[in-house]
Amino acid sequence: MMSDIYYTLSGPGEGKYTEKMSRFLSFAFPVESADRAKEIIKKIQNEYHDSRHVCWAYMIGPDRTEWQLNDNGEPSGTAGKPILGQINSFGLTDVLIAVVRYFGGIKLGTSGLIVAYREAARLAIENAGVREMFKMSEISVTFPYMSMNDVMKLAKMDGVEIVRQTFDNTCEITLRTRDEKFSELSGKLLAVDGVSRID
Repeated sequence: MMSDIYYTLSGPGEGKYTEKMSRFLSFAFPVESADRAKEIIKKIQNEYHDSRHVCWAYMIGPDRTEWQLNDNGEPSGTAGKPILGQINSFGLTDVLIAVVRYFGGIKLGTSGLIVAYREAARLAIENAGVREMFKMSEISVTFPYMSMNDVMKLAKMDGVEIVRQTFDNTCEITLRTRDEKFSELSGKLLAVDGVSRID
């Protein structure tokens, strides 16, 4: 079975790397959507409008399928790619890393740029810290009031969160749990008298 674990940043982090008078300021942010990543990129571009380049990469989603990178005028493959490379080597997702470059007057060459962007990205990630997350799934069910105790027992199981609940003549509840525990939870829920699933 595929693992339901993924990794993201514990919080924002910053780093600073200097090479031949060029300064590389790096920023790592936990983000949950490409739109949020783009908002932060705009903010950084505005804040550091006097810099030569603002290069970045992001990765979104527990399955790590949505990503983008930008060299922002640096030679192709020398900035966004090494930044994304660090995101990949830490196995992160839901993350944006931006690196701001102030040119110091001495050209670094392709390999020098790759090393600088890679190191700056690494420092920001290490300063942010990494935390483990789990892919989660939700199940919504309706049930008669008399089944309340049995349903609530399952809702209090370890690793189960209540997302929404409505208690009336017909009760509704939405529960969330880790993917790997999902079939066990849904099996037990649907075995309770009168419980039916809402799709």
